[in-house]
Amino acid sequence: MITVREVKTKKEQKEFLDFPNKLYKGNPYYVPPLYMDEKKIFRSDYVYYDTCEAVYYNAYDSTGKMVGRISGILQTVANEKYHQKRVRFTRLDGIDDEAVFKALFDAVEAWALSKGMNEVVGPLGFSDLEREGLLIEGFDHLATFEEQYNADYYQKHIENLGYRKEVDWIESMIRAPKNYDGSLHKMSEYIMKRYNLHWYKAKNVNDFIDRYGDQFFDLLDRSYDLIYGTVPFTDGMKKMMIDNFKLIIQLKYVGAVMDENDRMIAFGICFPNLAKAMQASGGKLTPKAVPALLKALTKPEIIDFGLIGVDPEYLNRGVSSCIAARIVDTFHNCPYIEHAETNLNLEDNYAIRNLWKRFDATEHKKRRAYVKTIAG
Repeated sequence: MITVREVKTKKEQKEFLDFPNKLYKGNPYYVPPLYMDEKKIFRSDYVYYDTCEAVYYNAYDSTGKMVGRISGILQTVANEKYHQKRVRFTRLDGIDDEAVFKALFDAVEAWALSKGMNEVVGPLGFSDLEREGLLIEGFDHLATFEEQYNADYYQKHIENLGYRKEVDWIESMIRAPKNYDGSLHKMSEYIMKRYNLHWYKAKNVNDFIDRYGDQFFDLLDRSYDLIYGTVPFTDGMKKMMIDNFKLIIQLKYVGAVMDENDRMIAFGICFPNLAKAMQASGGKLTPKAVPALLKALTKPEIIDFGLIGVDPEYLNRGVSSCIAARIVDTFHNCPYIEHAETNLNLEDNYAIRNLWKRFDATEHKKRRAYVKTIAG
């Protein structure tokens, strides 16, 4: 018999946070999140609780052993934006047992009904900055630090509970173009000259944030406005993002295109891949983790695409080729980089998926968001 309990005590919180590391111990593809960041979900002043509600559940078998976990999120801003009455599920992990999954989803669905909602969707986090999507292809590839790994049996159990596909995302592994003919750079130069554009100028990361931080978040909101599941950035989210990433962002992995008035109209930001460093430390910043982390930051073998956006006014004007040319430069200037991970691209985002075809690219992972109607 499976017992599900809402997480209330410090012990239950620790069990919730530790469970995926125990479940995937020894799995070469699983990458834990940063433990100190995950702990914040249990703080009353967590940045998202101004606009969201959340609930956390642990599942135990008849012996008292923990066998699963799940969280439900009532994202009020998303519901208002998309005119929906939904609860999101996230942080789902469990052993290969249909009874465990049923018990976990029963708990979240009951909570959703108690809040007057009529659908459950996910895996989706509080915002687009969190891990999202259920891995349904690519189980034998290393996860990125930004995205969650899950075993192949999750899909079967979720679909058996009546959940259906809503959207899929595709992830690609890209390398520098083979036998590169310079076409991306020629196109980039033409676009820059035609629209009187130029690259950003900044002395360092702090200077970039001071000069362009407000513009960046404004463009991020506008370029992502119609993308599935996104919500506008609050001041708290902006601060959190800056605090989390300014220590790992390096300007050589940042591209930002400015117009003649020095207004940002496109950007692309990559991060050094921290997957192996996080694996070595279990997601904790221990002294033992420092050497691996420093190596990942200084000479990463892999870089992760974090965010790419284009001002809606400049869509279909070829501006994305400028960002692509910048990525080619990164490969050429940093020969220690073996490949880049694109992270999630919506399956119908053909513009970006076709852009990767200009590289030596392989679509190697697929993720899915599910939805289920729970009330008429």
